[in-house]
Amino acid sequence: MKATLMYKSGDVRVVEVPEPVIQEPHEALVRVTHACVCGSDLHPYHDLKDTPEGRRMGHEAIGVVEQIGDDVTTLAVGDTVIVPFAWSDGTCAFCRDGITTSCVHGGFFDGAASATQAEKLIVPQADGTAVTIPAGTDESFMPSMLTLSDVYLTGYHAAIRGDVGPGKTVTVIGDGAVGLSAVLAAKQLGAETIILMGRHTARTDLGREFGATHVVAERGDDGVAKVMEITGGEGSHVVLEAVGHRPAYDQAVGIVRAGGTISRVGVPQYEEAAVGMASLFGKNVTLTGGPATVRAYLEAAIPQVLDGTIDPGRVFDREMPLDDIAEAYRLMDGRQALKVLIRP
Repeated sequence: MKATLMYKSGDVRVVEVPEPVIQEPHEALVRVTHACVCGSDLHPYHDLKDTPEGRRMGHEAIGVVEQIGDDVTTLAVGDTVIVPFAWSDGTCAFCRDGITTSCVHGGFFDGAASATQAEKLIVPQADGTAVTIPAGTDESFMPSMLTLSDVYLTGYHAAIRGDVGPGKTVTVIGDGAVGLSAVLAAKQLGAETIILMGRHTARTDLGREFGATHVVAERGDDGVAKVMEITGGEGSHVVLEAVGHRPAYDQAVGIVRAGGTISRVGVPQYEEAAVGMASLFGKNVTLTGGPATVRAYLEAAIPQVLDGTIDPGRVFDREMPLDDIAEAYRLMDGRQALKVLIRP
């Protein structure tokens, strides 16, 4: 079986690995039909140290169930399912609270023994994790369905945690697929003004189509000044930070309105940042966000895709076979592709 492994920064290969085998009664074996490269995959692409055994890559997938464990009751062989980036049992205290990424029996596919940039994968806690796509769903919907495994619902999670709603001004930092998804989600939740901070015209043009009312190409202090100008000096009620690097956080601190909220879904590549009197505390700013609880939102999002309410699959601007995934990483790293759909 072919799977994607990363051996060090910049070294991505498709290699032959043993066929995955169900070992626990709660598992399912899924043949992957659609996968993709995520912006967060670029973090190890930049800084992974030498890993002779290789790191399994990928955490977003659609696939067909080929086998189920004895305890799996909600899936059947032949079902087409969405596999979120984290597995969860759906029954623990945290799952019942909707915080599925903190499931006591959960985990994350990226870097795990089973990952999604492959021909097949094992889905742990299959009943609580995989969600069936209605039989007969047209192939044209599959790119948008794939975004429900992570990218669109990560943007949605940012907006939900930020309490985006009617009448609010929302600023999205980052014009990657998650940032554009956050724009789309903010529009769906009724934001009045949506400012997208990004400097890649092809991406920000899509952001405008998704609902952005303003685009700010400037960065740093200049970007902060521009947002403050747009907001009449008041700042943004909600800032959705979809990058994960410290300069993006600093921009968020600079543009958030007194009493506002910063919601982060870009995986932070830093541990220390301003939270004190002069940054957050003195302005009564809320800092929130975290790994998207995709599984808690997924079932409600599927009908929105099918009825055309949302079309988040437009973030995919390239499609490549699994054998070419190293090129997909290169294109995304060089900003030559927004998000690449992979067909194993």
